[in-house]
Amino acid sequence: MFLQQTIRKKVTISGIGLHTGAEAQISFCPAPPNTGVHFVRRDLPGCPSIAVHAKYVSATSYATTLGNDHFAVSTVEHCLSSVTALQIDNLFIELNGPEIPICDGSALVFLQELLKVGVVEQEMPRQYIFVTQPIYVGNNEKHAYVVPYNGLRITCTIDFPHPKIGQQKLDIDVNVTNFERDIAPARTFGFLRDVEALRARGLARGGTLENAIVLDDDNIMNPNGLRFKDEFVRHKVLDAIGDLVTLGHPLLGHLVLFKAGHDLMNQLNAEILRSTDKMRLLDLGKETPQVPPYQLPFAPLN
Repeated sequence: MFLQQTIRKKVTISGIGLHTGAEAQISFCPAPPNTGVHFVRRDLPGCPSIAVHAKYVSATSYATTLGNDHFAVSTVEHCLSSVTALQIDNLFIELNGPEIPICDGSALVFLQELLKVGVVEQEMPRQYIFVTQPIYVGNNEKHAYVVPYNGLRITCTIDFPHPKIGQQKLDIDVNVTNFERDIAPARTFGFLRDVEALRARGLARGGTLENAIVLDDDNIMNPNGLRFKDEFVRHKVLDAIGDLVTLGHPLLGHLVLFKAGHDLMNQLNAEILRSTDKMRLLDLGKETPQVPPYQLPFAPLN
């Protein structure tokens, strides 16, 4: 909790890429203190890298994409959610191509492999982003905000006009135990009409019922059904946890999401980093955060 962490040794995961359907490989590698989290393309000349930071978020349609002048990498949130849950501060994430393996569409494989190698503390203090006043983006139709809290708590509400989804809500204090049990196994989901549109554009070639929940107009198409009755909102929480890595520091705050996807989540991250009057960096080894009282739902700021 007080010191930065990395992993003990390199671990590699192979699978197929969601869009190309081609073989993809990802390796998590230890990194020195104060490095942060970086994606590295080992297959490109010079092995270019990109920091996992809000300033490099280049797209938020269907997934979060990071990009710079050298390369872009999409659907980063599944593997990064495990990085957040395990409180890993410093990491090189090596890729052998343009995509991350989709695995089973959840974060479970990434989490399990990282747990196998384990994390190790480093001799540098960890600094948290501690939210001292509410920070809000969005409108009454959909919004995302964070309020002061001594920990990481997420309250997420989704509402889809589909008979198998509807409105679902989940409230959770995030830790490794409940992330592994309640969040990491939740798979990504999509609608058949959207999958067909993506394939018409040459995308989603690797998407199958083995790595996503797919819904037609009325039903879930996966023969084995759901892993949780509210798997949809659980996956949205998984995505949000992964998107938090772009803050550059772990968050101390209560994150409230209402019908918010990657677009609003990344807008909120950027707003947090801009709001230097409403947050500060905090070293828990030296100071205990003093959380002011507040009530939910928080009224939007004008």
